Amino acid sequence: MSRIVIIGAHGKVALHLVPLLVARGDQVTGVIRNPDHVAELRELGADPAVADVENLDTPTLRELLAGHDAVVWTAGAGGGDPRRTKAVDQDAAIRSMEAAASAGVHRYVMVSYIGSRRDHGVAEDSTFFPYAEAKAAADEHLRGTGLAWTVLGPGPLTLDEPTGNIEVNDPGRGVISRADVAAVIAAVLVEPATVGRTISFGNGDVPIVTAIGS
Repeated sequence: MSRIVIIGAHGKVALHLVPLLVARGDQVTGVIRNPDHVAELRELGADPAVADVENLDTPTLRELLAGHDAVVWTAGAGGGDPRRTKAVDQDAAIRSMEAAASAGVHRYVMVSYIGSRRDHGVAEDSTFFPYAEAKAAADEHLRGTGLAWTVLGPGPLTLDEPTGNIEVNDPGRGVISRADVAAVIAAVLVEPATVGRTISFGNGDVPIVTAIGS
């Protein structure tokens, strides 16, 4: 059994992830901003923790993460407000990495997106530009830490049923269901070969466990 803390636990990917982890015996703490979501997370088997990571400092985040074996970051500002996008997707994410290291939680899985990199190519006048900048900065910071990190770069997300198969491709653009992204997260948490890797992926024909281990 592992103790996993999911930051952003009421997101659509995370709501698929929680049952997968609980079913295999993991103890899941779900960090959420809205207390109205507590009951739903409890029904899924997670232990809810109401906290607004945008406004938590590093010492407070450290207390939140302490005692866990791994952190999964699935939080996001949701776009629309460049200031808040930077505050959540970049600044809060980086504070969570520093807090994890301080708390001795060495495994860290970042859910990013398939095009995340410094030379992302998004035009400055695009509404997507603040998010691309924030994710690139957060991912780059994570790679420079001493954490046992994995950066996941799924393609455009769908609400399709899961297939259990993916294609690991860099820099592919394959779409992927949110349920399959959750299955990839669950798989990388127990696959040592994914540590220190950025894994871009989309729909494919290779079973997830095989694809991420190669």
